Amino acid sequence: MPAGHQEAARTPLTSLPDLSAGAQAIIAQLKGGTGVVSRLAALGFTPGVEVTVVRNSGRGPLIVSLRGTSVALGRGEAARVFVADASDGPR
Repeated sequence: MPAGHQEAARTPLTSLPDLSAGAQAIIAQLKGGTGVVSRLAALGFTPGVEVTVVRNSGRGPLIVSLRGTSVALGRGEAARVFVADASDGPR
């Protein structure tokens, strides 16, 4: 198995709604159809980007900060963004 795949296997991924407010993470991958993945990418959600959860009340939109701006995502969209702990790898 190539080194990149081994690293991915060691680093557990979680979706954005699983993080609490104040958590920082690195976007690892986007899952979904081309429409939702394109929309997320257009909003700046691309692999390697650091994201900070600003608000996650357990209901309603999730508010995150990335690339110097805040973005509100519906829970369905946020569940398609998979992240790794920011301390697990390079930024």
